[in-house]
Amino acid sequence: MNLQEALHWRYATKRMNGQKIESAKADRIIESIRLSASSLGLQPYHIFVIEDKALLTKIHENACKQPQILEASHVVVFAAWNDFSDSKVDAYMQQIAAERNVPLESLKGFEDNIKGLIKSRSTADNTTWAAKQTYIALGFGLVAAAIEQVDATPMEGFNPAALDEILGIKGKGLQSTVILSLGYRDEANDYLAKAKKIRRKKEDLITSL
Repeated sequence: MNLQEALHWRYATKRMNGQKIESAKADRIIESIRLSASSLGLQPYHIFVIEDKALLTKIHENACKQPQILEASHVVVFAAWNDFSDSKVDAYMQQIAAERNVPLESLKGFEDNIKGLIKSRSTADNTTWAAKQTYIALGFGLVAAAIEQVDATPMEGFNPAALDEILGIKGKGLQSTVILSLGYRDEANDYLAKAKKIRRKKEDLITSL
């Protein structure tokens, strides 16, 4: 299955059958999320990969009781930074220096640029920016899952404050932004499983200039 075929195959799965994803496939999907594009390369978020059924039951109660939460093999929660301390940028610079084997001092201009950009915006604006980065990572996860022929559902229908409490991240510089459930479709109970994919026509959606 090539990329175009995989994208035609995928859909926002409404019911899953509880089957576990093969560990190698799950690892490749999560690694694809880790390798996502990110503004400045900073990746201003944290990713939780959840399989624990007791935890998923709590999430389900605070996610409009969407069945995919309980029926999925893995549930991925993306949590954006809402704390943008200099120490986080410092850690990023140190990682670049170590992994690219370059002097830390050579990154001073890049470091100042990032810190200056962050300080020029309000915390709310920075958190909105960080949340947008989680959606880029989500997109990578959706495409990777399709290539692996694993079903996936992006989900915004949840109580962020409650989810933050469940994950123990309230007051720790993070806030939940979006969920991705991963598993296998239950064709017998999913009304969309056999439905034709609907997308706007190319001429209605795309303008070439």
